[in-house]
Amino acid sequence: MNEPDFIAALRALPLHPGARGLADDCAVIEVGTETLVITHDMMAEGVHFRPDADMADVAWKLVTTNLSDLAAKGAVPVGVLLGHTLGRDDARFIEGLREALEAFDTPLLGGDTIAAAGPRSLGLTAIGRASHTPVPSRSGAQAGDAVWLTGPVGRAMLGFEGAEEHRAAFDRPVPRLAEGQALAPHATAMMDVSDGLLLDAFRLAEASGVTLALDPAAIPVADAARADQCIRWGDDYELLFTAPPSARLPVPAHRIGTVTDRADAPLTLGTETFGDPASLGYRHGDPSQNC
Repeated sequence: MNEPDFIAALRALPLHPGARGLADDCAVIEVGTETLVITHDMMAEGVHFRPDADMADVAWKLVTTNLSDLAAKGAVPVGVLLGHTLGRDDARFIEGLREALEAFDTPLLGGDTIAAAGPRSLGLTAIGRASHTPVPSRSGAQAGDAVWLTGPVGRAMLGFEGAEEHRAAFDRPVPRLAEGQALAPHATAMMDVSDGLLLDAFRLAEASGVTLALDPAAIPVADAARADQCIRWGDDYELLFTAPPSARLPVPAHRIGTVTDRADAPLTLGTETFGDPASLGYRHGDPSQNC
């Protein structure tokens, strides 16, 4: 079973309304007077990190990829729960975990630890508190909105390939928590760019029932000569969002396109039309895209 089929099967199970149909970055649950935002991401050895990776960097990235989902909802981190498979360099993992938790003022709440043979899998659940309600979703983009991006894409790709000035973008990404909290009252839809700008833009358009018309010349990329790869590779953790073109945004952002009524496909890039997401970005289960 591939990932889309598995998720489709999950959607047939009893779902909490806060699950948002399993079509968003996080679950959103109202508890008393608070609105909690909850997410869970995993990392697998040989898929998301190399077998010889510095485990301090792996721990940092495990935390920050989850916090990036909270950022996309404008949430303030409350804490995290860790699922850890024991293995090599666990002391380095603890060191990186401490650095990330301290850097983003996010305490450890608990979790579980196991010992198992074979490649390691690591998981983290992040819990946040909504800074604004309604909490931004992927499904609120409206025709006439502008499409915005908080920063350049492609830096993680270059860092993965060994470019020293971009190594931190791959090894130790920084979630846009402050930007997400500032943008939450203004964004009609918002998500983080983790699987590639084109694929994530396609997903936002699908969720909203609109078409995102992107201007390739307006998209900030880390290497103009490799722009097509930059917009597909992923691991950027910038925020992709829609807002009215007249909105006074509280943080710097690049306007990269326009939202239109649904046309023949959810996504266009200049004169190109994309009706199938298969070639747009990172696909779970494709061994050619593993580390």
